[in-house]
Amino acid sequence: MVKAAVLGASGGIGQPLSLLLKASPLVDDLALYDVVNSPGVAADLSHISSPAKVTGYLPKEDGLKNTLEGADVVVIPAGIPRKPGMTRDDLFKINAGIVRDLITGVAKYCPKAFILVISNPVNSTVPIAAEILKAHNVFDPSRLFGVTTLDVVRASTFVAEVTGEKDSRSIVVPVVGGHSGDTIVPLLSLARPPLSIPTDKCDGLVNRIQFGGDEVVKAKDGAGSATLSMAFAGFRFAESVIKAVGGEKGIVEPCYVYLPGVPGGDEIAKVVGIDFFAVPIELGPNGVAKATNPLGSINEREKELLEVAIKGLKSNIDKGVEFASAEPAKL
Repeated sequence: MVKAAVLGASGGIGQPLSLLLKASPLVDDLALYDVVNSPGVAADLSHISSPAKVTGYLPKEDGLKNTLEGADVVVIPAGIPRKPGMTRDDLFKINAGIVRDLITGVAKYCPKAFILVISNPVNSTVPIAAEILKAHNVFDPSRLFGVTTLDVVRASTFVAEVTGEKDSRSIVVPVVGGHSGDTIVPLLSLARPPLSIPTDKCDGLVNRIQFGGDEVVKAKDGAGSATLSMAFAGFRFAESVIKAVGGEKGIVEPCYVYLPGVPGGDEIAKVVGIDFFAVPIELGPNGVAKATNPLGSINEREKELLEVAIKGLKSNIDKGVEFASAEPAKL
């Protein structure tokens, strides 16, 4: 039996993500939480003929507690979306507080759950989550994930457009670093199958993978950011975690983790000089089974990109840690 909870279930990411989880045969119990509309979303989804029982809760009457108790997987897309001209840093003040309060609930009501953070800026919200969990003495680095799957999905899609490959799913591009702008480092040199991309197209391709979210913000003309593609990516990662917990072997997904606390992470932390970083992770029954270090095989251009990413990430991580230390939760 698997209970999945979605915190921020009524939003642009939360609704399609909840739909995908409801449709999954791997989920038996789906609990939805938001500040508005979650009971309505739950009622709508409950008419779908799939195994999962769906419930929806609001903050009143112990809604967060009822959502989280017994949860095995908690997916957090809560927060405001990015608008034109807004950077992920602009989101920080509002979304940081939302994540802090929700993670406090997780620490209280389901401390053993696998926590999947989608709320931006992920580079900072995951360190906030780690600090809150530490403060409650329930931090297990193997169970806390920053979901960077959309960067991997975009890399496969955009590479396929350049190479002419009809099925982008056949292309696997490792993406490391963080989850915003130039902290995203696609390792095209390590793609499988190996790529042959014209030199004059490489920089543009990398830039598009890094700033693909801006395309969506612009195309939606102020009406939102990447919600449907992010819901797909969030579901893909949640499904991978559930499958690995159920015993399926060999599942590898890049994600943003606390390196010093996971198997294989110390070696990578020494190379990059920061504690939080996205690398390919082998998933297992207890979450992170092993972090893989692909950085020894990258080319010179990717080393330059990595240097820029690390500088940005250090600032983002420090910002998150400082926020968590200075701002107590409001639960």
